[in-house]
Amino acid sequence: MKQLLFLFLFVCSGSLMAQKTITDTITSQKLNEDREIKISLPPSYSKNKAQKYPMLLLLDGDFLHDAFQGALSYGYYWDDLPEVIIVSVSQNKNNERETDCMLDETTGLPSEKGEAFFEFLGMELIPMIEKNFRIAPFRIAAGLDTTAGFLNCYLYKEQPIFNAFISMSPELGTEMEERIVNRLTAIQQPLFYYHCSADGDVKKMRTRIQALDELAGKINNPKVNYRYDDFKGSSHYSLVLHAIPSALYQIFSVYQPISTVEFQEKIVVLPSGYVDYLVQKYDMLEKSFNLKLQIRMNDFKAIEAAILKNKAYNEFDQLAQLARKNYPKTMLADYHMAQMYEKKGDNARALKSYLAAFQQSEVGDLTKDMMMERADELKKSMPKKGKKGQEVIEETPVEEVPAETPSETPTETPTEEKKSE
Repeated sequence: MKQLLFLFLFVCSGSLMAQKTITDTITSQKLNEDREIKISLPPSYSKNKAQKYPMLLLLDGDFLHDAFQGALSYGYYWDDLPEVIIVSVSQNKNNERETDCMLDETTGLPSEKGEAFFEFLGMELIPMIEKNFRIAPFRIAAGLDTTAGFLNCYLYKEQPIFNAFISMSPELGTEMEERIVNRLTAIQQPLFYYHCSADGDVKKMRTRIQALDELAGKINNPKVNYRYDDFKGSSHYSLVLHAIPSALYQIFSVYQPISTVEFQEKIVVLPSGYVDYLVQKYDMLEKSFNLKLQIRMNDFKAIEAAILKNKAYNEFDQLAQLARKNYPKTMLADYHMAQMYEKKGDNARALKSYLAAFQQSEVGDLTKDMMMERADELKKSMPKKGKKGQEVIEETPVEEVPAETPSETPTETPTEEKKSE
């Protein structure tokens, strides 16, 4: 344990080191032995001292750790998946997985060393990780065949210690199909449940997994987010590389930036409430994963496009308030107010808002040149100086450049924005 704390401090001493994996041992009173574990901290861990991260607990860590870490790293790059802390338990050096996951053939519950391992994970390993690292109150558990079946036993508890299960080709214990379905039907806390098989899977396991899916398909519980994948052309082992991204994107679907599909199928078709949709999207992130994030510029652009397309110009006022909260001292809020006034024909106020935006910091693809160009275009339509009874507008000698028109569809991915940060 001392070695773990030392390595933790060493890792946090520099941002480049934060992406490396800590390998250490934990002494277990439940198992009466030492167990090897790996902990991978996310890239931003040493930079963002206030951020807490969901925990992903992997059994069969010897071969699942790198596979999950690779998928998550790819998701981090595109900002499609949130950063998580990966905790892996080694179980394959001496084939410990068989005794670790021992289930009673009659009851289907953990027995002998399996009972001790069950308590080790819940009463020793998880508390130790949460004591020493910044863990958000959202835990995911994953395993393959034997370990996947074992993890389902945590679902039997009245209050499961995991919020999401990734059960890849599980080897199901006695009566496990019915028990899982009964628990998914009755559970009253939000829970994600993912499992899978493949046409090349072990036949006796596949038959029971399909039976589980048939029963689970009848569940009508809004608290449960359920998914089953049946991969074609895959074997028992290759299905893992298909299942990992599928499961992660199921669990964290709400995290992703607004895509073209989400924009077209869920947002632009609304009669109103486009800004409310954006607020609720990020509120759900905070409630589900304890992730309080700054609203992405790409998502602001998507809502802007929906407002323009549906001519719901009054919503720019609400969007501007949201922009002031998320991007203070930038031109985003004044830009939205300028759009509202301009679309409603109040060119005088639109001009003042564009000039106010010019005084603020640039953000995303909004620039000072753009604000001045918009202002100069409006000046052309304003009353000339000296006409009685009409507002006087001071002319600013700038080069005339055609005004840009905001896009009516959101950016597919935040690639350029992300790379420029």
